[in-house]
Amino acid sequence: MATATAAHAHEPDYLNAKTGIGSWIYTVDHKRLGIMYLASILMFFAIGGFFALLVRIELMTPGETIMSPTMYNKAFTLHGAIMVFLFIIPSIPGALGNFFLPIMLGAKDVAFPRLNLLSFYIYVLGAILAVASIAINAVDTGWTFYTPYSTRTDTAVVWVTLSVFILGFSSILTGVNFIATVHKLRAPGLHWKRLPLFVWGMYATSVIQVLATPVIAITLFILIMENVLTLGIFNPQLGGDPVLFQHFFWFYSHPAVYIMILPGMAIVNEVLATFSRRKIFGYMFVAMSSVGLALVGFLVWGHHMFVAGMSEYATLVFSALTFLVAIPSGVKVFNWIATLYKGSISFESPMLYALAFLVLFSIGGLTGLFLGTLSVDIHLHDTYFVVAHFHYVMVGGTVFGFLAGLHYWWPKMFGRMYDENLARVAFALVFIGFNMTFFTQFVLGSQGMPRRYYDYLPHFAPLHGFSSVGALVLGAGFLVMAFMFIRSLASGAKAPPNPWGSAGYEWATASPPIEHNFHGQPVMTRGPYDYHLATDEELFDGFPEEAAAKE
Repeated sequence: MATATAAHAHEPDYLNAKTGIGSWIYTVDHKRLGIMYLASILMFFAIGGFFALLVRIELMTPGETIMSPTMYNKAFTLHGAIMVFLFIIPSIPGALGNFFLPIMLGAKDVAFPRLNLLSFYIYVLGAILAVASIAINAVDTGWTFYTPYSTRTDTAVVWVTLSVFILGFSSILTGVNFIATVHKLRAPGLHWKRLPLFVWGMYATSVIQVLATPVIAITLFILIMENVLTLGIFNPQLGGDPVLFQHFFWFYSHPAVYIMILPGMAIVNEVLATFSRRKIFGYMFVAMSSVGLALVGFLVWGHHMFVAGMSEYATLVFSALTFLVAIPSGVKVFNWIATLYKGSISFESPMLYALAFLVLFSIGGLTGLFLGTLSVDIHLHDTYFVVAHFHYVMVGGTVFGFLAGLHYWWPKMFGRMYDENLARVAFALVFIGFNMTFFTQFVLGSQGMPRRYYDYLPHFAPLHGFSSVGALVLGAGFLVMAFMFIRSLASGAKAPPNPWGSAGYEWATASPPIEHNFHGQPVMTRGPYDYHLATDEELFDGFPEEAAAKE
C-alpha cells in the first residue's frame, strides 16, 4: 500500500484531479470511461439516424424528393459507416462493458486502466477523422468501400478508411483489456462456472476483436495505399483483383457481426434472468455457444460473395458453414425460451426490449437461412431483402439488446430512476416503427427491388412509402426515449441499490457505485442467478461491507 501511495504521489497533479473537466479527461475510472463512451456513441447514433431518415424521406416517392442522386449515395454511405463503426461495434463493449464488467468480476477496475483511457482517446481521434471526411468530401461508396469504385471516386475515401483503421486499434485494446481482466481480476470464489453470462459474452467478443480486427486494419491500409500510391493489389489493370478486397473485408466483417450481436445476447441473458426470476436454463450451453459463435464466425465470410465468381465447390462449403453457424444462435434462443417457461415474469421496460430482441433476432436469423441457400440467394442478393435481414439482426438484435441493457442498468449508472410509463410509450413506438420500416423491405426485396437505388418503378411506391412512415415513427420513439432519459438525469427519483431485485453481482454496489466499486474485497459464495435465495442478505452474503453501507 505504501509503495502504491508513493507512486501515486509522484503522478502529475492533473492525473489526480477529483473535480472539473480534468477529472473526466484524465480519468482512468472504468465507470467514467463507460459514461464517456456512452455519450459519444449516442451522439453518433443520433447522427447516423438522421442520415437514415434522410434516405427514407428521399425514397418515400419515386424520383427526386429532397436530394440529388449524388447526395443520396453519400447519405446512405454515411448512415452505414457511422452506425457500424462509430455506434454498433463500440456501443456495448465500450459503454456498458467498460462500466459493468469489472464490477461483475468483483474488481476495482480493468486490468490496464490507462490503456482503457488510451482506447477511448483513439476512438475519439478516429471519430474526428470520420466527421472531417464529411466536411472534406463525404464518401459515396457504401460502408463496405468496395473496389474498384473506392479507388476511382474523388470523395474522401482515404480519410474515412483512415478513421476506421484508427478505430480498429481502440477495439483491439479494449479486447485485450477485457481478456486480461477476466483472467486476472476475478474475485475469490468467482470461478468460470460462476461468471455472469454478460462476462462470457464480453469475453467471446474480445477474442473476435483481437483476432479479426487486424485483418480489416491491414485491408483498409492497403486500400489507402491503393488510393495514394496506386499499388495495384486490387486493380486488375495492374495484375490485381478487386474481389480480393471482398475476401479480406468479409473475413473481418462477418466475425464483426458477432462483435455486434454477442454483446446484445450477453445483455439479454441478464435481463431475462432478472425479470423471470429464474436461473438461465442450460448455463454452460449458453456460455459455450458464445464461444462457438466467436470461432465458427471466422469460417463463413464467403456467404457474402455467392455471386462474386467463386467456384461451385467453394459456395457449397460456405453455404453449409452458414447453416452450421446458426446452431449456436438456436441454442441460445431455445435456452432463453426455456428460461421464461414457468418463470415469474414481470414486464418492465428492460424486459420488453429483451423480449423484442427474442422476436426480432429470431426473424433476422431465420431469414439469414434464405440468404445462405445458394439458389434463393441468387434472386435475393443485393435486394432490400438483404437490407431487412441485416437490420433485423443488427437493430433488432444489437440495438434492442443495447436498449434493454441501457434501461436495465440506467439506475445503477446514474443513481436515478426514469419514468416507466414514458419508457413503455417509447418502446411501443420503436417496436412498431421498426417493423413497419423493415418487415416491409422483406416484401420489397422478394419482389426484386434492388438496394442502394435512388429511384424505383412506380409499383414499388406504396411499400416504400409505408416503410418511410415507419422510419418516422421509429425516430419519434427515439425522441421520446431521449426526453425520458434527460428528464431522469434532471429530476428522476433516487434509485435504490437494487431496484429490480436482481441477483446479479453488480447490484450489490451503491447506485451509482463508489470510485473503486466496493468498500472491501467481495467473496463470491454463489452464482449470479441464484434466485432461490429470497432476501438481499442471502443474495449478497459475500458482500458484508456493502450490506453495512446500505444500512
